[in-house]
Amino acid sequence: MESVLKKIVERGHYKFVDSVPSWQEAVKLSCQSLVETGYVEPDYYEQIVSCIETYGPYVVFEHYVAMPHSQEDASGVHKTSVGFMRVKEDVDFGVDEDGEQKVARLFFTLASCNPDEHTDNISSLMGIFTNEPLLGALMEANTPEDILVAEEKYPCEDEDL
Repeated sequence: MESVLKKIVERGHYKFVDSVPSWQEAVKLSCQSLVETGYVEPDYYEQIVSCIETYGPYVVFEHYVAMPHSQEDASGVHKTSVGFMRVKEDVDFGVDEDGEQKVARLFFTLASCNPDEHTDNISSLMGIFTNEPLLGALMEANTPEDILVAEEKYPCEDEDL
């Protein structure tokens, strides 16, 4: 089975930026490659921003990782996929309900057409999110080739989920 990172590279669903003015702009940019390839509508990011504004920075995890997504049956999604974006400078999402500062540099943006595909994508990404050497290498990525080299060097244990 093909890995999430390989699919991201093959589909052109990646972006590398130095900095962004706000987390809202980061979410918009993280959706851009999905928009350009017709996987989501241009306004899909607005649903994600709205969810974060309503529920707080639930999309930000440890190790500077964010997984922007809306509901699994969000309007404006044509095909299921994951987008990747690396930002060199911290993107501040503010504090969560526990008062913890939420900051991200790696974005794995989900677009799902149905709940099963949504769950499958999340399961696949969890292997990446718990692989600290891989995350460290992805933080240094500047090209799609860098993504593939990082995955080859630090493979995920549960790639066949």
